[in-house]
Amino acid sequence: MRILYCILIGIGVLCSGSVLAQELIQIPRGTFVMGDSTGDANEAPKTVSVEPFRLMRLEVTNAQFSTFVKATGYVTDREKEGWAWVWPGGRWTRVNGANWRHPRGPKSSIQNLENHPVVQVSANDAEQYCQWRGMRLPNEKEWEFAARGTDGRRYPWGNERPTQSKPFRTNLGRIKCCAADDSDGYMRTSPVGIFPANASPFGILDMAGNVWEWTSDKFPGVPYERAIRGGGWGNNPYCLRVSYRHGNRPHYGLDMVGFRCAANSGTK
Repeated sequence: MRILYCILIGIGVLCSGSVLAQELIQIPRGTFVMGDSTGDANEAPKTVSVEPFRLMRLEVTNAQFSTFVKATGYVTDREKEGWAWVWPGGRWTRVNGANWRHPRGPKSSIQNLENHPVVQVSANDAEQYCQWRGMRLPNEKEWEFAARGTDGRRYPWGNERPTQSKPFRTNLGRIKCCAADDSDGYMRTSPVGIFPANASPFGILDMAGNVWEWTSDKFPGVPYERAIRGGGWGNNPYCLRVSYRHGNRPHYGLDMVGFRCAANSGTK
């Protein structure tokens, strides 16, 4: 199977030729202030440096993950366990039969959602996909730098707080956390890249809202959890800030968590 990569600096022409086609955006070496002095305790600002790397412009989709599964026979952690966490509203609920093919349970489907981000994948599942593509998950420093650049902005697009009114910047939940909201046209996930106004300084999309994204780092203070970033379709603007940090057990799948892959500069 031919895999076509586009290695770009900034936003470029969409790749074509394979369902796996995905833009990798070159992120330069940089130093920035990570965190937010007005945020939670684990967001205490600190100056950090990041080496050059590349990051997928968009989150991994159902179609892309399906291609991986078909090519390798891979079985996800949630498929092995036979259940996953689902957010029907109000609280997380354990649902038997929920997995990436059936995000909210056996009666749900990803049919006609091929271009939506894959969910109900664990950190291990995400790492297996990225390794298959010759890549890896980003760490927290890389993720936050790609989302905000060097100017200290609170959201990928700047400091303006997202709202549930036009023009829509991203797919988020109700302003009073936490519940899904379809004012933007999508009750849960939305197609990747459908809100170009949420681009980061480097042209990366959906780093706030739609789905949380796995990183390679442990969550501080909870060593058995993995850090996730970006907020999701059921979260309010506070959780969508680029500095906001949350954790999830690495073998869990949720219908609000997905991922994107990174690559070292000089690798494919």
